[in-house]
Formats: sequence, C-alpha cells, structure tokens
Amino acid sequence: MQFYDIFNGDADGLCALQQLRLEEPRASVLVTGVKRDIRLLERVTARAGDELTVLDISLKTNAGDLRRLLECGARCRYFDHHAAGDIPQHANLKAFIDTAPDICTSLIVDRYLNGRQRLWAVVAAFGDNLGDSALRAAAPLQLDEGDVMRMRQLGETLNYNAYGETVDDLHYPPADLFETLRAYRDPRDFINHEPVFEVLWNALLDELGCAEALAPEFERGECALYVLPDAAWSRRIHGYFGNQLAQERPERAHALLVRKAGGYIVSVRAPIERPHGADALCLKFETGGGRKAAAGINLLPESELKRFVAEFEKAFPA
Repeated sequence: MQFYDIFNGDADGLCALQQLRLEEPRASVLVTGVKRDIRLLERVTARAGDELTVLDISLKTNAGDLRRLLECGARCRYFDHHAAGDIPQHANLKAFIDTAPDICTSLIVDRYLNGRQRLWAVVAAFGDNLGDSALRAAAPLQLDEGDVMRMRQLGETLNYNAYGETVDDLHYPPADLFETLRAYRDPRDFINHEPVFEVLWNALLDELGCAEALAPEFERGECALYVLPDAAWSRRIHGYFGNQLAQERPERAHALLVRKAGGYIVSVRAPIERPHGADALCLKFETGGGRKAAAGINLLPESELKRFVAEFEKAFPA
C-alpha cells in the first residue's frame, strides 16, 4: 500500500498537511507545485488499497481524475474550501468541503482534528488573508501579541513562496519546504530557529518595495487595478501585494495583473467588507477559478483585457 499526500503549495496546503502529519506520521509520496498548479490528481497513478490525502485543491477541477482513482480502488480523504461542483458518492471517498468565505482548508483540518494542532491552522489562516478567522482560532490559545504577529508573518511568508508560474520562480519548491516544516511541532520554533524563514521574509520585503512603487492602472469607485511587469519578482509578490492592498482598503476590490507572453496572470481580491464575487468574476474566463473572496485567471489573453475590466467593475459596483 502506498500513501500519497497531494496538496497546494501555498500556506494553506502546507499547514493543512503539517497538522495531519503531526497527528498521523507517515512516509508518503508528495505531490504539489506552485499555488496555481491545482490539477494535481492527474499526476497520480494509484492502485487498489492506496490511500490519498488531498488538501486545498479544487475538487471540481480534479473531478475526472478523482473518479478514476476511486474506481481503481484507491481510498481518498479530500479537504478543501473551493467550489467543489458535484461531489462523487463513493464508498472510498470521505470529503470535507466547506466553501464559507471565512474558512480555509487548514481550519477544516483543525475541525477534523478537534484543534489538536491549531497553531498551524492559525498560521494558514493568516497566510490565506483571513485575519479575523486566524484571530478567532488563536483566541483559546492565549498567545501573546508578539507570537500572533510572528505567526502572521510566517503564514504570509509561506504563502508568498508559492506564487510563480513554475517552481523555478519560487525560492523553495513546496515539497522541500514541507520537509523542512515537518521537523517543527510548534511554528514559533520554525520562526526562531529555521534560516529558511528569514530568507523568505527578507526577500518578501525587498520585492514588496518594488510593487509599492507602482501606481494603479486605474481607480474607479470601489475598484482598483494594478499591472505588474513580466518578471519573476512580480509573479512572486503579486499575491501578497494584493492581500496587503485588500487589508489597507477593505471596502475596495483589487485586481492584480502580471504581464506574460500572450496576456496576463490575474489575481482578484473581493472587498474584505463584502468577501464574495471574486470566483464568479474569474469563472467567466476560460482559465479562471478560485473562491468567493479571492480568485484568479491563469491566462487572460490581451484581447480579453477590456472585457475583464468591464466585468470587474460590474462585479464590484460602488
């Protein structure tokens, strides 16, 4: 029997798996990638009796391969907070899906584990730009203000590392980063003793400075749109930059467009005060997807830019 851990390479996927493996230590095949690399089940060739744990990737996007794996006799636990579509009814599938806008996958895992590894769920919620949810989860832990701030930094840093078009854009491949994380039961020990954290945090601050020097392409009503250049630093920082803009102007929707050959990579943040509509907007475009509060488009062709701007303003009216 083979175990597979299949997870999004961002903070939420990493921390969800960290919680489970602290509770259920096991050797496994790791299947992951950059944040937008979510068709991960197509990489898995399992046999009857194999066990799959899937974390923080859309069931809807992976539905065909999930059915293939279940029909070959593999067993699967599926934890996610993205729109799932029709969930297969199969004896070998246990699905834990919650699409509420204030929930991330790590908080679903935290619920599954009855809070036994909650520190990592707090880190993940901060990384997923769910500050209020992170603080609610942290409240029973009686952390001091300094610990909460550093755990926010860790979540944001882990999330920042996952943004890129390919793994070559990242500072650390997510599978390698998880292998480093798994040695630390307490995220505060990772922060205090692991050089990887300082490397990532310093890189984040440098690249954030580059992004903050950019003026918005337009600001209209409750919408703002930024265009970043075709560069590795842009691909790495645009998610964090979008989250920061959302925190600074919680009443406003933001779109971050990173130039690439043939068009743009798009990230959308719904207003924090009205955290819905981002997924509906992005799903109007061929490579779009995500969740209510934050979504994206993997490739917006140049010819579709005007339509995107019009749909963006329509989705988030003043």
